[in-house]
Amino acid sequence: MSTRERLARRLFRALVRLNRLLYQLSGGGIGGRMRGAPVLLLTTTGRRSGRSYTTPLLFLADTNDYIVVASNGGAPRHPDWFLNLEANPEVEVQVRRELKRMRARIAGPEERARLWPRLVALYPPYESYRDRTSREIPVVVLELRG
Repeated sequence: MSTRERLARRLFRALVRLNRLLYQLSGGGIGGRMRGAPVLLLTTTGRRSGRSYTTPLLFLADTNDYIVVASNGGAPRHPDWFLNLEANPEVEVQVRRELKRMRARIAGPEERARLWPRLVALYPPYESYRDRTSREIPVVVLELRG
């Protein structure tokens, strides 16, 4: 990885931390939308560390579920938050000031086919991310724990 890439990665991580902090402090008033799309905070448990990690993500509301996309900007590998929820699907979600305990699952092929056009309408860059990578970008359904 070049120096430029390392600096860009550090800057991105700093911006994510700032977004998360502002969202938490303002109840989503700041950082609760990106390019018109709503943002939630997803807290997963680290698959190796056991620590909690919170990530701001765009989401689509679908009845009582929230739908998120593990695009990682079209990178060749899945984002860490996705790897964490694969190991432990029990998550916490914050939408505005509301906290919910939820369970994550990967959308099946038919569900994915139904949701993908809505996700692209919400955030058009998902389409270019899909074209940029050889991996199938997971669509994740966050369901209320019953």
